[in-house]
Amino acid sequence: MSNLAKNIKACREKRNMTQQELAIRVRCGTKTIEKYESGEQIPDMQTVMKLSTVLDIPASELLEQEYQPAASGIDPEIEKLVQEIGVKKAKLFLRKAKEFSEEDLLRVMQMLYEIKYGEGVK
Repeated sequence: MSNLAKNIKACREKRNMTQQELAIRVRCGTKTIEKYESGEQIPDMQTVMKLSTVLDIPASELLEQEYQPAASGIDPEIEKLVQEIGVKKAKLFLRKAKEFSEEDLLRVMQMLYEIKYGEGVK
């Protein structure tokens, strides 16, 4: 099960919502919510935005892995990514990224995903 699937289910349960209630509020079928929570289907970015609104959680948090801070106070996944791409690229990206809204960043992520894995991912 993907982190997104786990996060959708955990957030729904935290708000004491049934899959049917979530489906109604997101305007999709209960079976679709079941597929999202099982990891059988991945929602598109527009649906992620709807889910984040209904579940009252930022979309970026809904998409991320479980947060476990490192001793330095920086997320260990971020530290690893900076090491992998290099400090120079990380600084360049972060300087530009801070100019974008969360919705803009999610659209960019969706575009990059589609470029890498092909069209029609839902």
